[in-house]
Amino acid sequence: MAKPKPRVRVPRKPVPKGEVITVKTLISHPMESGQRKDKKGNVIPRKIINRFEATYNGELVFAMDLHPAISANPYIAFNLRVDEAGELAFKWVDDDGSVYTKKAKIKVAS
Repeated sequence: MAKPKPRVRVPRKPVPKGEVITVKTLISHPMESGQRKDKKGNVIPRKIINRFEATYNGELVFAMDLHPAISANPYIAFNLRVDEAGELAFKWVDDDGSVYTKKAKIKVAS
């Protein structure tokens, strides 16, 4: 399996202060539930992203727990009110303790 690749999409242009934006994320990950078997009949071990968090300027703004029923390559979108310019930091946590991160800057129109 290739290393999971997180991707995020936020507005590229400065947004007006106080505007609500939609933040979109996607991580390439198989989200293996632990219930399937391989061609030899062996159970494929569970390996899922079980936690997602987003912080804006260090403050937690969105978090969720994920479970085996989530499909591969989980897509997560949420809305965020932007009152000041800053940095969004994203964190995906895997069952095995692996952590995948990505950052994106938000600009505010003057």
